[in-house]
Amino acid sequence: MLQQNSDRPHYPFLLMLFSLTLGVSQVVSAHPHSFIDMKTEIISRNNYLSGFKMTWTMDAITSADVFYDDPDVKPDSVAWKKLAAQVMANVLGQHYFTEVYRDGHPVKFDDMPAEYHLYRNGQQAVLMFVLALAHPPLLSGSPFTIATYDPSYFADMTYHDEKSVILPTALSSNCKITLFTPKPNASLQAYALSLDNPGSPGVDMSLGKQFAQQVQLQCH
Repeated sequence: MLQQNSDRPHYPFLLMLFSLTLGVSQVVSAHPHSFIDMKTEIISRNNYLSGFKMTWTMDAITSADVFYDDPDVKPDSVAWKKLAAQVMANVLGQHYFTEVYRDGHPVKFDDMPAEYHLYRNGQQAVLMFVLALAHPPLLSGSPFTIATYDPSYFADMTYHDEKSVILPTALSSNCKITLFTPKPNASLQAYALSLDNPGSPGVDMSLGKQFAQQVQLQCH
């Protein structure tokens, strides 16, 4: 059973995502601090968009933080299942770090993921979950815009390319994926780096959106 942690304050991405396993002292001094490689599979049923299967592969340092309390935890053990539930609960607490819009209106998510799993791929932690939509809309019509990002830009959450967003074969003939990657100017990049300096104003929860990729899903 997923249960959100309310015993600790909310910190940027890693501490929000792994607040049950990661201590503040583990954070390294660089911005962003964490790197997440993303893949998303579009899920449809009867010409309706029903959700997204998301797979997040974490860099080695982030992965070490995930398993910080028990680096030798075994898959399928009670401790592993508890860890997976804790991580997923914290993702839920941040609205999956995801926004989906159509015609300028947000698309509502189910309160709980349809499924989720935590894996270990070598030294990397991998979180897979199915983000289900509460009221699946018709695929055809106006495009959908999907963005997954950490608002503080504490974590860089990135699709390698358009192939990282996967259309099922049944949709490949009438749907198109377009990936938009922003190109922040030098002053914005310098500002992001400055947030780690002593005396900086601290967390800027509007920064991540300016670095966020956007996926456009257009179906006819």
